[in-house]
Amino acid sequence: MTVRLPGARGTLRTYEPRTEPLLVAPGAPLASRTVFSAAHVVADPFADVTPDSPAAVDWDATLAFRRHLWSHGLGVAEAMDTAQRGMGLHWAGAAELIRRSAAEARAVGGRIVCGAGTDQITGGSLAEIRAAYEEQLAVVEEAGAQAVLMASRALAATAKGPEDYLEVYGHLLRQSAEPVILHWLGPMFDPALQGYWGPADLDAATDVFLQVVAAHPDKVDGVKVSLLDARREVDLRRRLPRGVRCYTGDDFHYPELIAGDEQGFSHALLGVFDPLGPLAAEAVRVLDTGDTAGFRALLDPTVGLSRHLFEPPTRYYKTGVVLLAWLAGHQSHFTMVGGLQSARSLPHLARAYELADGLGLFPDPKLAEERMKTLLTLYGVDQ
Repeated sequence: MTVRLPGARGTLRTYEPRTEPLLVAPGAPLASRTVFSAAHVVADPFADVTPDSPAAVDWDATLAFRRHLWSHGLGVAEAMDTAQRGMGLHWAGAAELIRRSAAEARAVGGRIVCGAGTDQITGGSLAEIRAAYEEQLAVVEEAGAQAVLMASRALAATAKGPEDYLEVYGHLLRQSAEPVILHWLGPMFDPALQGYWGPADLDAATDVFLQVVAAHPDKVDGVKVSLLDARREVDLRRRLPRGVRCYTGDDFHYPELIAGDEQGFSHALLGVFDPLGPLAAEAVRVLDTGDTAGFRALLDPTVGLSRHLFEPPTRYYKTGVVLLAWLAGHQSHFTMVGGLQSARSLPHLARAYELADGLGLFPDPKLAEERMKTLLTLYGVDQ
């Protein structure tokens, strides 16, 4: 069992895959941390679409993957950026995804949160932005799911300063039926969100963000921070009102942030837990016993893969996530909505395979090897 993998400079090297997976079975419910995996969508490979067409989703495969995550005790964060919101999945498709996944969660007893944003519009007045948020919030609430108020490209383009963010978010929080999760997505994930909350300075932006939380602590279950800055996340979580959780969205430093320190810890809502689901769940179960060292021993080795998947341009991490789902046997093809399977180079994909295989993430290493060889052959790499 060997695979010829391409490197960054056009050279080929021989890699010997492992023959046995890391065996992780579903276990007890997670107790010490609330953990959500943001989940990808599975495209319908037989649909006659173009990159500009509405997304064609394979609903059976998409829901089956969510059942896989729930079976290991993870919650599902639905219709987030991992599901290609604004990068192939438009609002109509996201609304259908929310309805279907929320119904599936009820059927199997899985926990779910769903993203509500403004991606049905590209711009507009503050009133129009509020109305777009309200439309999506209503869909999430009517589906019986908890809402994640996602950052809005339209608001980032329209807002004149912090007061506009305070007005829009205050309006939404006052009328939300249940506490929501506020999502601060950094520009490395979406360049259109540069300067979110008003100030360009991140310290000043953090102050505005915390003002939103402090004004309505009873309506904020937690905050999801995706800035890839561990120090800033720790500082922010120490300033949160009592009872408001910090959900790390930091795909570079998640083991240390979830483990925490003497002053607190982060829960998790992470895109990298899509491919790491079973291993991540097992690590948290170890943490539930008070064994922080054992937790870190399981999760620290995964950071190399995560940093690779999320390397700049970070927003294209979804391509690696879907590749690994295909190699792991969770779907029958490597096709993405919007044609995003072309967003990463072959050397990048080859390295993702190598790192994931080294961790034992593929339930059937032989299947993963055969599929990777098929992909390499399509690119002209003889095996």
